[in-house]
Amino acid sequence: MRALGGLWRWRHNPLRRATDLAEAWLALVALLLMAVAAPVTGWLVGRTAQDSLQRSAWQQQHARHLVTATVVRELGGALPEADPESSSARESHSRVLAYWRAPDGTRRHGPVLADLKSPHPGDHFRLWTDPRGRMTTRPLDSATATAHAALAGLGAALLTAALVETGRRVTVWRLVRRRYARWDQAWERAGPDWGKADTSS
Repeated sequence: MRALGGLWRWRHNPLRRATDLAEAWLALVALLLMAVAAPVTGWLVGRTAQDSLQRSAWQQQHARHLVTATVVRELGGALPEADPESSSARESHSRVLAYWRAPDGTRRHGPVLADLKSPHPGDHFRLWTDPRGRMTTRPLDSATATAHAALAGLGAALLTAALVETGRRVTVWRLVRRRYARWDQAWERAGPDWGKADTSS
């Protein structure tokens, strides 16, 4: 952004080229866009994400239920592929065959991960289900939704700033190429005799 000083420096300079002034104005516009457009874009994206995620969190909290499951027996082998637990959480869980009552009263059973280190038949643990009693993940809470929305807003602001700076750099690169092309044309017009003492030009 050193070209910002060019707006003042090039005002009355007889060596000023049109591209010098264009670069300086371009730098000023890019700076203003980064200072204004990037934060506004980040705020709008964050606000939209916040509304959407909070609505989703509210729906999940009302559609998912915490029920009590009972261990039938411990299961060995691989953990269920569809299980949403992370690998670090899986290490502290056991794979068991369990049964539970759905919110509508129907009895369900199947292999699940229990937060029990050494499960025994009859042990109880808590499990998230949908209204039909099918296993599901923990509902999104309000704080996590807010954190995700803030990250989305920050990412949008940074992306906007990066796009503005990329556009500025590409435009400056094209201006420099045009300037070099004009220099080449000027040298060609000067001809091979430029600088000789006996030339009339």
